[in-house]
Amino acid sequence: MTASESTLRRFLHGLPGVDAVGLEARAASLGTRSIKTTSKAYAIDLAISMIDLTTLEGADTPGKVRALAAKAVHPDPTDRTTPTTAAVCVYPDMVATAKAALAGSDVKVASVATAFPAGRAALPVKLADTADAIAAGADEIDMVIDRGAFLAGRYLEVFEQIAAIKAACGDKARLKVIFETGELSTYDNIRRASWLGMMAGADFIKTSTGKVAVNATPANTLLMLEAVRDFRAQTGVQIGVKPAGGIRNTKEAIKFLVLVNETAGADWLDNHWFRFGASSLLNDLLMQRQKMATGHYSGPDYVTVD
Repeated sequence: MTASESTLRRFLHGLPGVDAVGLEARAASLGTRSIKTTSKAYAIDLAISMIDLTTLEGADTPGKVRALAAKAVHPDPTDRTTPTTAAVCVYPDMVATAKAALAGSDVKVASVATAFPAGRAALPVKLADTADAIAAGADEIDMVIDRGAFLAGRYLEVFEQIAAIKAACGDKARLKVIFETGELSTYDNIRRASWLGMMAGADFIKTSTGKVAVNATPANTLLMLEAVRDFRAQTGVQIGVKPAGGIRNTKEAIKFLVLVNETAGADWLDNHWFRFGASSLLNDLLMQRQKMATGHYSGPDYVTVD
């Protein structure tokens, strides 16, 4: 899509304003839905299959990445019926290690790029970061937008950067665009960022880096789900959604799955279109899964400490 600053501004500011009270009330009401035991078992396995198991620390080592990859392939080594996670997400310099460790599995390798988490770098630097990750074997690129440019109203700059990274991904990697919703201040900005990202070529829109105080919430995820639903209705193109950061237990994860089903629809209830960026969530899902299978919780050493 070609765009100009004026056309982007006119379109984005012409989107309906968000009724914050109504949005939060709907998110809260959907979160109260109860589900039956059989549905809960299905939801737990579905949530496990949607996790991007992540390590994004300065102290990451090849050994830590290999251990995470092993957990992604066999989240519960005592029960091989447990689904694999969707992906392992690492910094670009750890992509080759993750790729080797995951060889022969269906688990994807995702890599944060484009000067994660701040996104404050020149475009050539962001493109080089992306190229390095793809050359090492990344299946997915999680890029961050320049929130400063977006908040200053430089929409075309953000659009062109997303489009350039998408072009660099080509047909080798899917592109997830991170907005850092906690820094966008308003729901109107989150709606505008969602549409901007989708129009620029995002394959996924993602709430957060997990590196700030406010990350994924039911309300901001609901807003993004509405955006992908409406975008598909208008263009025929389906875009994925990834809430990241702050989703820590099974009860919360199931609430998000209800949001997906009730807002975007069942077409998004698949890890090709919905992901959780929440590594600590996996341990609770495994504990709850084991509880449903045996009737009791295992000891504190049942799951690994990541």
